[in-house]
Amino acid sequence: MKGLLIVVSGPSGTGKGTVCDVLLKETKNLAYSISATTRQPRAGEVDGKNYYFLTKDAFEEKIRENAFLEYANVYGNYYGTPLGHIEDRRNRGEDILLEIDTQGALNIMERCPDGVFIFLIPPSLQELERRIRGRGTESQDSLEKRLSSAEQEIRIGKKYQYVVVNDDISNAVHQIQAILLAEHCRNEKEYKIEEVLKK
Repeated sequence: MKGLLIVVSGPSGTGKGTVCDVLLKETKNLAYSISATTRQPRAGEVDGKNYYFLTKDAFEEKIRENAFLEYANVYGNYYGTPLGHIEDRRNRGEDILLEIDTQGALNIMERCPDGVFIFLIPPSLQELERRIRGRGTESQDSLEKRLSSAEQEIRIGKKYQYVVVNDDISNAVHQIQAILLAEHCRNEKEYKIEEVLKK
């Protein structure tokens, strides 16, 4: 059976990275699709593990080569999903996890209607601000930009199939695992029925 293409998005500071890290550790047959970006690495981030960190020129060259499933300019930096071997891996039965922004996810919705789109939101906008401030990576100007766009981004979540509130990491991960199980059961229904009818 073909693997799932799972897209997880949400406003900056929602905890997407943490939830996806735990999800990958605790879920069988799930692989991470590493995004490319032109932004600078944050403390502890590793090239080729967290992101492929590219120069603007290198990124734009890959755009011309149609090397991305999707790409977007977010807060002045490019982000994109390298097409690479995503479909090959899915055809081998691997589930592929993409952690991307809403703009990129909307592009993938058009290109990959069979994707599973999950929107992660914070319990409140106040909690979102607390989390972003707690990272200590944003200037005041950058913080204000992120907060002003967060409400608009959250409204885009209505376009996703699923919305998960990240009030507790373990709870959010279990909800996403339940979604994946349900999606596999839905995708495999015809196969299962045909198998039973053959017996």
